[in-house]
Amino acid sequence: MTVSSEPSASGGSSAPAVADPASLTFEQARDELVRVVAELEQGAPTLEQSLTLWERGEALAARCEEWLIGAKRRLDAARPGSAPDGSAR
Repeated sequence: MTVSSEPSASGGSSAPAVADPASLTFEQARDELVRVVAELEQGAPTLEQSLTLWERGEALAARCEEWLIGAKRRLDAARPGSAPDGSAR
């Protein structure tokens, strides 16, 4: 078995493989986004690592937004008197 010597986006710690944001649940994406923001606030050792973290954070935030928009659509559709597009009838 070989071990990669390349640093991970988490600053070189032994982090699990990075999942595609599209495959994450809302909770998974939110929790990882919280960790990414915390790492950015602490300051990454290199500019490249900071950019990698920023890009990951943007992808995770977009995934969270997708989930929230879908949840809003479901709630709007479940409300009596609402049109399928969420507008009032």
